[in-house]
Amino acid sequence: MKYDRINGHDFYNMVVNASNRLLEESDFVNALNVFPVPDGDTGTNMSMTFKAAVKEIENLNSESIGETSKKLAKGALMGARGNSGVILSQILRGISKGLDGKDSVDSKELANAFVEGSNAAYKAVMRPTEGTILSVIRAASEGAMKSDKTDIVELLSEIVVEAKIMLDKTPELLPALKKAKVVDSGGMGLYIIIQGMYDALKDGIKAEIKDIASSTSTKTGAASTEEIDIKFGYCTEFIILGDAAKAKAFQDEIEPLGDSMIVVGYDDVIKVHIHTNDPGLVLSKAVAVGELSKIKIDNMREEHRELLTREEALAADKAEEVETEKKKFAFISVAMGDGITTVLKDLGIDYVIEGGQTMNPSTQDMMECISKLNADHIFILPNNKNIIMAATQAAEISDKDVRVIPTKSIPQAITCITMFNQENSVDENEAALMEALELVKTGSVTYAVRDTEMDGIEIKEGNMLGLVEGKINKVGEDYFEVAKEVLESMIDEDSELITIFYGKDVDESKVEDFIAELEEKYEDFDVQCYKGNQPLYYFIMAVE
Repeated sequence: MKYDRINGHDFYNMVVNASNRLLEESDFVNALNVFPVPDGDTGTNMSMTFKAAVKEIENLNSESIGETSKKLAKGALMGARGNSGVILSQILRGISKGLDGKDSVDSKELANAFVEGSNAAYKAVMRPTEGTILSVIRAASEGAMKSDKTDIVELLSEIVVEAKIMLDKTPELLPALKKAKVVDSGGMGLYIIIQGMYDALKDGIKAEIKDIASSTSTKTGAASTEEIDIKFGYCTEFIILGDAAKAKAFQDEIEPLGDSMIVVGYDDVIKVHIHTNDPGLVLSKAVAVGELSKIKIDNMREEHRELLTREEALAADKAEEVETEKKKFAFISVAMGDGITTVLKDLGIDYVIEGGQTMNPSTQDMMECISKLNADHIFILPNNKNIIMAATQAAEISDKDVRVIPTKSIPQAITCITMFNQENSVDENEAALMEALELVKTGSVTYAVRDTEMDGIEIKEGNMLGLVEGKINKVGEDYFEVAKEVLESMIDEDSELITIFYGKDVDESKVEDFIAELEEKYEDFDVQCYKGNQPLYYFIMAVE
């Protein structure tokens, strides 16, 4: 189909199809996480952000592309999760600025909107890093501006090509990506969105937000899943160990066998993702290209039921009401694990939002807590580097005085809340808490989700990983031994306090002996231990 102009209805179909596509590919995007720990959630964050955006326009039915894009941007702003979700929301906000006040746009006006999206994304990041989602939106916008196409389908085709070229370059721009043999996950998410927008316009797709409707339905997961017409039933992912130069030819060969296809080649690896009704045929063609690895085949309906289960659990997690008597100061924090939540509340945190690794709260989640707190000044302790941007965004759009202390761990939050002085002014406290972040060292123990090598350390799937300030410090087979080694590396002559939260998967029968051994070794230290009951991380530890 050919389009000299697109209006609100066209744009609706484009973004809804993009949202549906990103939802289907979210696990694939998650798998591109460079760090081998079990919290790669870029795909989930971007999908949930975009899902919140399209839900905002679900019943709009407007011919105005300006009105539709404005509502879309608002939904993304409030639903933004994680750094990738916040950046995506800013891209949509910029695009909305470029489309503001227009009922329809031509190719030049749409190209300008992409430029506004790129500019907004770069402004949202204090220290922009190339080789990320930022590079992909910049390349897409530059491709749009240099295009001379008047047909918007042709324009989007060129934008897709430019985005893909930059996506494939991301390993060259970020050494960590090259070493892990992956492209940037946020960039991949954005590429999927742009491809979904292009496909909707090219193929005349009348998109439906079926995933949104089912997530709010009272029907069971099985009944809701039956409403979705899945043309190709098996999500098939694998790696070909072979010449990356053959990626394009292989992509052309399997294109008739399915949809939602992504074939990315770099060095001697080709990553493949496709939805197909005949995984065996796809794999047989792949064998001719090279040796196969990491084969994964999933039934799409089963994946949808799992998604519904997760969302129903989230919907059931409602924040409790806070007393309405006005306070001078109030606190919001983020944590996983009922033990850690109890400790934070005992220390005076008013709201603890469940989240952290693998489930980053949205800007809307933060805003809901802010709205329920009756206080002159509100402090947010995110406790995760991937939540700070969403918290900052909530603070910026709130009409209350909200201060974000960029805590990256639970121990930092605990140090901050214990050092808070109710008698000081809000500015004095904010300055003191920012200084307090430097007083605590944080370590943790988790497990590797895949084989890799980082900073000269060879890591095998299932290894215990000891991290200090988020960087891999120790690798071993036993989480107690790794925890001891991590603590030893953190302790110096000024240290005097060790705090340990042990997770839900830790063998409790061995915890007492573990603590006794630490108390004997560090006899001049105060050693505190709590049952944090957190998932994924066997230990979260602090040294002060």
